Amino acid sequence: MTDPVVLALSTCPDEATARQIAERLVTERLATCVNRVSGVQSTYFWEGRLNDDAEVLLIIKTTAARIPSLEERLKALHPYELPELLVLGVSGGNEHYLEWVREGVRPASPDRGQ
Repeated sequence: MTDPVVLALSTCPDEATARQIAERLVTERLATCVNRVSGVQSTYFWEGRLNDDAEVLLIIKTTAARIPSLEERLKALHPYELPELLVLGVSGGNEHYLEWVREGVRPASPDRGQ
């Protein structure tokens, strides 16, 4: 069976952090592509206080099999004590694009030259 493509969402406090995390996830083959969406305003309670902060949203394209490793790496890279990670299933899409996502997170092998 084919490994399902999923979208993972996370937020970062600023563009520099978002870029660093995105680059690491892609270069470590935990994600094929990460979109960084600036201008997100988040309203939430944290430690009993209402917060309203500007954040950068990461939309991470990966596969279900890579989520455990991605979560571990995100926790190590992220400055937040409790980084957001929400995983959404993909019910369909351009099959060539979905295969590109799957290919991008396959571990490198010597015969692939990567």
